[in-house]
Amino acid sequence: MHIAVCINRVPDTASRIDVINGAVDRARLTMVLNPYDEYAIEEAVRIKEMREESTVTAFSAGGPEHYDVLRKALAMGADNACLVEGVKTDDSLCVAESLSRAILDHYGNVPDLVICGRESSDCSRAQVPLMLGEKLGAGSLSAVSRLSWQNGTLEAGREIEGGMEVFELSLPAVISVEKDLNIPRKTNVKSVMKARKQEIIHLDGKVSKEPAVVYREFSIIERQRRCRLFDSAEALLASLHEEKGVL
Repeated sequence: MHIAVCINRVPDTASRIDVINGAVDRARLTMVLNPYDEYAIEEAVRIKEMREESTVTAFSAGGPEHYDVLRKALAMGADNACLVEGVKTDDSLCVAESLSRAILDHYGNVPDLVICGRESSDCSRAQVPLMLGEKLGAGSLSAVSRLSWQNGTLEAGREIEGGMEVFELSLPAVISVEKDLNIPRKTNVKSVMKARKQEIIHLDGKVSKEPAVVYREFSIIERQRRCRLFDSAEALLASLHEEKGVL
């Protein structure tokens, strides 16, 4: 069974974000593996451990700076790691197009299962997994929080208000996973050292498609808090009417 895992590199949520001349100052950012993708890797490795002759390959779109997240996937138990180069990573459609071509180039056809994190914590768009399923021509399901095998069929569940939806998926399939699916394993020194020695496969991810989304400029939101005390409700209403024009 062939399992592909798509992962991303994002700023640590504890990083300080500064904007200089309309662009994010990346020199101050600490970059890490996207938290949702850790659950995707863990689930793929668990399936490999349960099903004989399975392999897990991690794919990440970007430049050589993505080596660290790919090696993290190898240390967690992935068999191979592929860097998809030449990708316009600001646009979800271009990323999905590049990943789909890289996956098809690597396997020669659509793998049995593609697992992604629900979304990247930097933009939180949750678009790439569903677009990837469309590009690969495979059934797709998002926000999976439960996964099991029943008589050779993949059974996936996702939480809804007041209950759980349960789906049966025939392979090949593309799924994106939630944090409740599992608890990612910790890597040890031996696995980290082994991952450093493994080869990173380079794949061409360039596409002729123009990005559908282009970032022109970033700016910091200025949040100012003011506290005013009023002696009466009439004074409060007068202030709201004067300043906001809502009454």
